[in-house]
Amino acid sequence: MKSIMTSAAVAALTLGFATSAQAEEWNVSLWGKQRAFTEHVEKLAELVSAKTNGEFTLNISYGGLSKNRENLDGISIGAFEMAQFCAGYHRDKNPSITVLELPFLGVSSLEQEIALSMAVYQHPATVADLARWNATLLMPSPLPQYNIAGVGDTPATLADFEGLSVRATGGIGAAMETVGAVPTSMSASEVRQAMDSGVVKAVAFAPHAHMSFGTIENATWWTENLNPGTVNCPVVVNSDALDGLSDDHRAALMGSVEESLDHYVANYNGATMEAWGPALSERSIEVVSFSDAEIDGFKKAAAAPAATAWIEQNTAAGLPAQELYDLVTGMIAEGQ
Repeated sequence: MKSIMTSAAVAALTLGFATSAQAEEWNVSLWGKQRAFTEHVEKLAELVSAKTNGEFTLNISYGGLSKNRENLDGISIGAFEMAQFCAGYHRDKNPSITVLELPFLGVSSLEQEIALSMAVYQHPATVADLARWNATLLMPSPLPQYNIAGVGDTPATLADFEGLSVRATGGIGAAMETVGAVPTSMSASEVRQAMDSGVVKAVAFAPHAHMSFGTIENATWWTENLNPGTVNCPVVVNSDALDGLSDDHRAALMGSVEESLDHYVANYNGATMEAWGPALSERSIEVVSFSDAEIDGFKKAAAAPAATAWIEQNTAAGLPAQELYDLVTGMIAEGQ
């Protein structure tokens, strides 16, 4: 006997197939744990899901998909659709965005860091640079100026950094070399073990990372006004995956970036920085402040030589380095 399917059942079945066909899941590779540095990605996932009624979801993994230094490689082969990485982890793979890591650029706020990053990200040379990895830059992870937490004798002057082993990547590492420190590049997740074992005696981080990765559990001192620079850590997506999204899902993703960054900034300037002072006080960490004359001398020794070297090296590699540098410094000069 033939079964008879009602029109309602046919409609329900058809709707089910349509919903299934529209569903989209992306895997997102982060590292460490949820913290101030990842709040924009968490917010992005929340907004995208809400805007698409759960049809487009971002499945965030903290270290389960890739090592942080291999996230760009994973994006390039489509191992996952979205990831976060830091330019200084592999400067040769993303030279265009390392202009944002030059020391003493004079960036004054997270909002300004976002504006500078987005301008560089949208530059045709940067787009082409990341396209080599099948990657599209989505948004930055804006960070304040780095400062150093360390163990052992508290530095009274910049001369006291002579011979000090310090975890410092990119332009910050280059700047620290000018005062005699010995910079070591390593990922954030490796830092606590390196500090515990004595491989490094000091670590350059933004406040949230000093708290998240436990450097303040060891540290006896922290520099409050060294401010040699920061790192640039973008969130990228696999370009093929982005192109494959429906118009609605792409609009939900791209249209949620600004709100996600607003949430990030509010959280960093609020909860994160409000916790920083008490965290230092509770552990009796000495706060070190250097004189204006020393900081000025540090800038003169580090900033211009680093910029010149960066421009020369990347121009020789075929990048419009002077143009990118002028873009960044011009925006800063205009207060953008």
